[in-house]
Amino acid sequence: MLWDVDYTLIDPGGVGRELYRVAFEEMFGGPMPQPASMAGRTDRAIAIEVLTLAGVAQPQQRVAAFHRLLAAHAAGIAGLVAERCRILPGAAEAMAALAGPSGGPGVVQSLLTGNVRALAEMKLGPLGLTDHLDFDIGAYGDVHEVRAELVPAARASAARRYGSDFGGQATVLIGDTPLDVGAALATGARAVGVATGPFTAEDLAAAGADTVLPDLADTPAVLSAILGPHTSRR
Repeated sequence: MLWDVDYTLIDPGGVGRELYRVAFEEMFGGPMPQPASMAGRTDRAIAIEVLTLAGVAQPQQRVAAFHRLLAAHAAGIAGLVAERCRILPGAAEAMAALAGPSGGPGVVQSLLTGNVRALAEMKLGPLGLTDHLDFDIGAYGDVHEVRAELVPAARASAARRYGSDFGGQATVLIGDTPLDVGAALATGARAVGVATGPFTAEDLAAAGADTVLPDLADTPAVLSAILGPHTSRR
């Protein structure tokens, strides 16, 4: 089970853009150009666009350094996360329900997010949303510009760690954008759309989501949408 972060589990309150601004100004000494919509895009894709807009030569070669700076500054936004971010209704309850009873089998949960790992952890940690997540098998926004390319990385890490086959619809992606849905469809995973971001339920259905939820508030509906005959458990 691979969760998106922004507008799926939490309302990020603009903390990602603030971190970008801080890192860019430190690295390049000036104001950051504003990218197009960040919704569903990976930090690698966004960073390349930002550096290109800024006129940075060979931006692909500067992305890794920019990501390291983002990660270095991530811990410094903990207070901003506590101030601005909020858990979306039902997110914590759904994650706990998927984890199963104490000591019992549960769904393997991690992240497939456009955020670099340090930023994802910093957004979720202060809100208490890390207990049921195995961050080590997730896939993060520095892996590739194309979100679908994150899915094989997460599957390979999960297979090594748990010794299970997470191919096909044994992998479930849940997110709020057509890019989340597209990443699932491109890799044979199950796509669950949740209309808590900038896209409507109709948008997510049109993108091809297997199931679309208005939000995560109805835990039984969330479990029904996510759990299927091929969902891998640990």
